Amino acid sequence: MRKLTAWVALAASALTITGCSDGSAQHGGGSGTGNQDSKSPTSAASSAAPTPRWAAVKGPPRTIPAVRGFKAADGTGWRASKNARVVVPAGQDSPVADEARRLAADLGGLKLSWKDDARPGDVELTLSGKGKAAGENNAAPASTADESYTITARDTRLTLTAPTDTGIFNATRTVVQSVRASGGVPEGTIQDRPDRAQRGLLVDTARKHFSADWLEKRIREMADLKLNQLQLHFSDDQAFRIESSSHPEIVSKDHLTKAQVRRLVKLARELHITVIPEIDSPGHLGAVIDKHPELQLRSAAGTSQRGAIDISQPKAAQIVDDLLREYAKLFAEEGVPGPRWHLGGDEYRALTVKSPGATYPQLARAATKKYGSGATVSDLTTGWLNDREKTLRKAGVKHVEAWNDGFHDSKVVTPDKDRTVAYWTGKEIGANDPAGFLKEGRRVVNLNDEYLYYVLGQPNDFTYPTGERIYKEWTPAVLRGTKPVPASLAGPDRIPGARFGVWCDLAQSQTTEQVARGIRLPLAALSQKVWDPRKPSLSWTDFKARAATVAPAR
Repeated sequence: MRKLTAWVALAASALTITGCSDGSAQHGGGSGTGNQDSKSPTSAASSAAPTPRWAAVKGPPRTIPAVRGFKAADGTGWRASKNARVVVPAGQDSPVADEARRLAADLGGLKLSWKDDARPGDVELTLSGKGKAAGENNAAPASTADESYTITARDTRLTLTAPTDTGIFNATRTVVQSVRASGGVPEGTIQDRPDRAQRGLLVDTARKHFSADWLEKRIREMADLKLNQLQLHFSDDQAFRIESSSHPEIVSKDHLTKAQVRRLVKLARELHITVIPEIDSPGHLGAVIDKHPELQLRSAAGTSQRGAIDISQPKAAQIVDDLLREYAKLFAEEGVPGPRWHLGGDEYRALTVKSPGATYPQLARAATKKYGSGATVSDLTTGWLNDREKTLRKAGVKHVEAWNDGFHDSKVVTPDKDRTVAYWTGKEIGANDPAGFLKEGRRVVNLNDEYLYYVLGQPNDFTYPTGERIYKEWTPAVLRGTKPVPASLAGPDRIPGARFGVWCDLAQSQTTEQVARGIRLPLAALSQKVWDPRKPSLSWTDFKARAATVAPAR
C-alpha cells in the first residue's frame, strides 16, 4: 500500500483543479476513509463538480498480465485525484459493492458513492451482464467471457464495465497496477479477457508447513496477477496439515486450524480465487498409515512401500471417505460445497512393480471379487478412485481431477468420464501421452514438471524453474517435456489452464520466505502466458522490470 499511496500522492501534487468544490468530495488521507460514502445529491454533485487537470498518463497500460486490447485516444487519461470517488450507480447492495470498497482502499482511501452521480475525476463501476452470474456476489464464472471487462478513460473519468463482478474485479486489478506503474490510466479504451479459465498455484503444505499468514500473502499476490486457483496438497507421507475432528490422531503438530482454513477460503473467494483441496490416495498416505499401521500395503514377501495403503481392506476406504466428507464441508464456500477437488492418484507403488497381482495377491483377489475374473490390480485401483469420487460428488463437489499417472491401463473398470487430468509428467511408469487424454475427450490441466515444478532441494534431476524459461518457451500446449501437443487439441476448451507447483521434497532446503521470493517471477510469467495466447511483446529484461514496477509494496 505504501508504494501505491506514494503514486497517488505524486499524482495529486501535480493536479490543477478548475471550478469550485462543493466540499462533498473531500476526504482525509489514507485507507481509513475508503468506506466513507458520498451523500451529496446527484444534481448538486454534477453541477458543482470540479474538473481535474494533470499531466497526461502515457500509454499503453503497463500491467502483468498485459492487457490484450487497448485503443488510445486523445486526452490526459485518469489519475487518482484529491476529490476522486468510486461510484456504483446500482447501489451498495450491488454485487460489485465489495469491489468498489476494495478499489477505494487500494487507491489510497477514496470516497464511495452509491448513486448515479459520477463526475469528473471519478471511477464508475457498472455491471453489463444479465442472469444469475451477473446478479450474484463472487459467483464462479461460467466461462472466460464472465471474466472479461472494459475500461474507458475519457474526459478525466474512468468507467469499468463487465458482465460479472469477477470481470469488475479483474478491471480493478488493471487499474491498481497501472496506477503503480504509470500514476494512472491512459486515455482510451481497454478491452481484456483471459485465454485460459484456470490459472493458479499449487502449494505442498504436507512436506513443509506454511503458515496461514504466508498463504494469505500468496492469495493476495495471486489475485494481483489475476490468478484464480490455489491447490493445497495438505496430506502426504511426511505430515497431515489440517485439523481433523473425524481422525484427530493423524494430524501433525504443525498444522492449520479449521478456523484458519475458513478464513483463507473466505479471503480467496472475495478475491475470486478457488481453493482446491487435495488428499492424495491410494499412495502418499504415510501420515495416515503411521497411526493405522494395519493398513500398510505389504507384498507377499512381507515388504512394504512407504505411503501405499492396502486398498483391499474396507477400513482404508472408510478412513479416507471420512476425511473427504469432513474436508468437503470445511472447504465449502459460504455454505456452498467447494466446486473442485483433487483426488491425487499418483505413484501408487503397487502398480510400479513388474507383476502387481503376484507381488500383492490380496489386491488381485480383491479385484476379482469386486469386478470379476478378468479384473486386475489396475482395475481395483481405478475403482478405488471412482469410489472416492462418488463420495465427493455426494458431498456436493462438482469438479474432480487426478494426476495423470492416476489414470491406469485398466480393462474392466474405467476412470469416471468427467474427471479432469492434471498432467505433471511423462517420466513415471505407466504415464500416458497427454495427446491420448485429449483425444479421449478429457480436459487436461497443465502442471508440466519441466517448467512448472519448483521442487525444494532440486532432487531427482529437478532444477528450480525460472520465469524466463516459462516466458520464452512454455505455453499451455506444452504439457509434457518441451514439445507442444497438436494445435487441434490445445484449445482453451481442451486445456483449460495451468498451475505452478511448489513441492517440498527436501523441506529444509529453503525457508518459506525464500520460496516466496523464488516463485515471484515464475508466477508472473505464468500469469502472462495463460492470459494472452500471443507471443509476449516485451523482452524478458523489460518484463522483469515491469514485474518490479507493478508489484505491491512488500
